[in-house]
Amino acid sequence: MIPAKIFLALTGVLYLGLALWCTVDPKTTSEEVGFQLQQGSGQSEFVTVYGGLEFALALILLMPLLWSDAVRFSLISCLTVHACLVLFRTIAYFRFEGIGSFTHRLAIGEWVILLVSVAILLTLKPPR
Repeated sequence: MIPAKIFLALTGVLYLGLALWCTVDPKTTSEEVGFQLQQGSGQSEFVTVYGGLEFALALILLMPLLWSDAVRFSLISCLTVHACLVLFRTIAYFRFEGIGSFTHRLAIGEWVILLVSVAILLTLKPPR
């Protein structure tokens, strides 16, 4: 249970940092992933979707620090989100050319988080 909590806490802090970066500096963040934001609506959408969803994921991943019963839920949530990210990133890699190095690093991180999530989930005792 301790490795799961540590992994979830580290991943949660990573997403907390990403949420803050997207919210505080949407121009730089969006440019790193290849977006060009329009004033107003584009900025609002980026902050809401990227900042908001990454913040929500951070909270889900950090839950086990407050409630030990949340470890399995948080781990399954982490696995589900990253399985979807890996699936859709893979589709994007086959559909689009000119994907930048920052996006490659994000893809590697998504794979690592997915694989570690699976490995840790397999080591947890089944629920009673």
